[in-house]
Amino acid sequence: MSYLEVADTQFGFFDVMDMKEKGADLHDKYVSAEPFPHIAIDDFCSPQILDACLDAFPQTPDPDSRSFDRDQERYKTSFNPDFLTPQLRSFFYSMNSRPLIEFLENMTGVTGLIPDPYFTGGGFHQTKQGGHLDVHADFNLHRKLGLERRLNLLIYLNKNWEEGFGGELELWDRDMKNRLHKIVPLFNRCVVFSTSGNSYHGHPAPVAHPRGDARRSIALYYYTATWDKAARAKTTQFKPRPQTGDKTDWGVRRSEIINDLLPPIVVRGLRKLSR
Repeated sequence: MSYLEVADTQFGFFDVMDMKEKGADLHDKYVSAEPFPHIAIDDFCSPQILDACLDAFPQTPDPDSRSFDRDQERYKTSFNPDFLTPQLRSFFYSMNSRPLIEFLENMTGVTGLIPDPYFTGGGFHQTKQGGHLDVHADFNLHRKLGLERRLNLLIYLNKNWEEGFGGELELWDRDMKNRLHKIVPLFNRCVVFSTSGNSYHGHPAPVAHPRGDARRSIALYYYTATWDKAARAKTTQFKPRPQTGDKTDWGVRRSEIINDLLPPIVVRGLRKLSR
């Protein structure tokens, strides 16, 4: 029995009546978690729909895919749900629907959640053998919609994954001195956490599956209409772990210095030129 049953696995729709109560049941556990509000839920949803995700997992990038191969994120590709099969597109759309939103609102206490119809940065994620994602805090502004990022939801798709295969999700404290949690990316394990400027997380241990399998997951992000125009928009902020070989993202640092020193009209002009 899954925590959230999918009422119709052909379309991925959730049972509407269950969602609010299930979210409220997890509220205290979520908000009291350290180093920032988060939760890991095993057997999250009906495994048949996740089996369908694996069966139809893309073999090649789609027109909106993004691939990364640099010091901070190696051998990682994202796939947009709009290029999937009708069944999986419907499942992703249901993850952006009112029943799932109300589950998240009751669990986290964050009201007025808005899903991302563009799946910016979300969808299917894959990190191949030897790949990793360094510890970071996420971008805070959805530029196209002008919304503040509030929650991440991850569902793992890795069957028979074990600690030691790499790719474990790490949660670090705000001072980047201590790793408080290491979460194995097991099949049908869902992790939800609140995003902020110091919600440091990543999977820095390189994927090292004995059969060479990739690490696969679903990633979805949720927002609120609370963006303060006086606030500073930030891209992904990578943070090197102490006493490791993690590399500083000097490209982001240079961009931030330029943004601080140059007038906004000049910065906007440089962005247009770079595009």
